[in-house]
Amino acid sequence: MHFPKTISVVAVAAMIAGCTSTGGVRQPVGPETVEPEKALVLPPPGGPSIVSVVEQKRGNGVEQTISLFTSSSVQGQNFLKAQFLGASGANPGAGNASYRMIREGDIAHEMARSVAGVPMATSATFLQNSYGPFGYASGHSRAGDTCIYAWQQIRSSRSAHTQARNFGMIQIRLRLCDARATERQLLGIVYGYTVTGTFDGDIWNPYGAPPPANPAFGQTGAPIYPDEGGYRPATMPIGYEPAPAPVRQSRAVSVRRVQAQPAPAAPVLQPPVGPRVPLPNDDTQTNAIEPPAEAPAPIQQTARPIGVTVPSPDCIGDAAMTAACRK
Repeated sequence: MHFPKTISVVAVAAMIAGCTSTGGVRQPVGPETVEPEKALVLPPPGGPSIVSVVEQKRGNGVEQTISLFTSSSVQGQNFLKAQFLGASGANPGAGNASYRMIREGDIAHEMARSVAGVPMATSATFLQNSYGPFGYASGHSRAGDTCIYAWQQIRSSRSAHTQARNFGMIQIRLRLCDARATERQLLGIVYGYTVTGTFDGDIWNPYGAPPPANPAFGQTGAPIYPDEGGYRPATMPIGYEPAPAPVRQSRAVSVRRVQAQPAPAAPVLQPPVGPRVPLPNDDTQTNAIEPPAEAPAPIQQTARPIGVTVPSPDCIGDAAMTAACRK
């Protein structure tokens, strides 16, 4: 039995390995936050702003979750998810992500997690943006918020794969809920986002060969006008106004109504007291001031002479004339 000798050899080897180790600190590969400028997919100008970007490196690519501004009562965060899948060995030790094609069952599970509680209906209309065809579903919450969930796979055609190139693939998911935007406004974000990430080497180009120029260029019978769309069909407007901040209504303040004071009435003239005195050299019937109707009429008194009657001089001295003056 040579067990003690074997154990001693193993211990010596471990000690030698420990002495040759550098002892450096290495951070494990995992999700990390990066600057918004490093986002692999950017929303269009006027679209929702970027809140944060979380990046996960894989052995054969990179995944990013780009959180967007959210103004909705629906639970969850608006986001853009981008998955770039290329050559293996790009990030050693991170583990490879599998090439999964878009399946209807997978999309249903993604929507159930991302837009929980909102009934979504998948659109059957064929739609296409600058990167190729895409699909989406839309719905409304009980509070009236509009939600869409869009998905797109950017990959070259199968005919390009026979040339031993264009093997890269990009998966994009978009979740948007807004309290005031319409379905068409939210759908404009799918037409307006820009993919900024690229692959190293033409062999992993996911877009395929560039399309040829428009055959109408330089041809007769194909006029091109300087209208809004040019030779292209009218584009769909992109971006939308974010929901404004809620305005708090001020409490109702009771206002005391002050009744307007009535204007002072004209002074009422009191009727004259005493007998009516006519003006000199004037007719009493025309210039008399009539008293008010409710005032009692003045009492007319008959004036009687008071005192002794003085006879005229013609009646003095003659008895006969004096008797006549007395009559």
